Amino acid sequence: MKSFSHLDENHNPSMVDVSEKSITKRIATAQSIITLNDEIMLNFRDGDIQTKKGAVIQTAIIAGTMAAKRTSDLIPLCHPLGLDSCKFNTEIIDNQIIIKCTCSLTAKTGVEMEALVGASVAALTVYDMCKAFSHDLVISETKLISKTGGKSDFQIL
Repeated sequence: MKSFSHLDENHNPSMVDVSEKSITKRIATAQSIITLNDEIMLNFRDGDIQTKKGAVIQTAIIAGTMAAKRTSDLIPLCHPLGLDSCKFNTEIIDNQIIIKCTCSLTAKTGVEMEALVGASVAALTVYDMCKAFSHDLVISETKLISKTGGKSDFQIL
């Protein structure tokens, strides 16, 4: 039977002890999808959505990168990590922006939470920058897509 890794023997919150783990290359990719309405999509040109606040997707990538680097400040039991890389891929299909964040490092613990936080904050930034047009925006499907390194690999097919 599996147990929660962030609880000690007395069921108190505890950061996982990674001192005995091996250092390996670890990569994780997460995604968030934000659905926009037609009014917002009318502002899409030159590969981005242009608003008075600036280029939406470019700003979202910067915000997502900053957030991924600060994950341990947001999620209490996450280890502080120095990322080797944090990259974003965005794709617009119909009225949806699919935001994928891939984080990597060589360490004793994985980067799933950093990728999830990066994708989430990027989507929240799109929401913030587009809400002046409409609040009819939906952030959905924030999920881990893949991870490699460490004890086990994972990939959604």
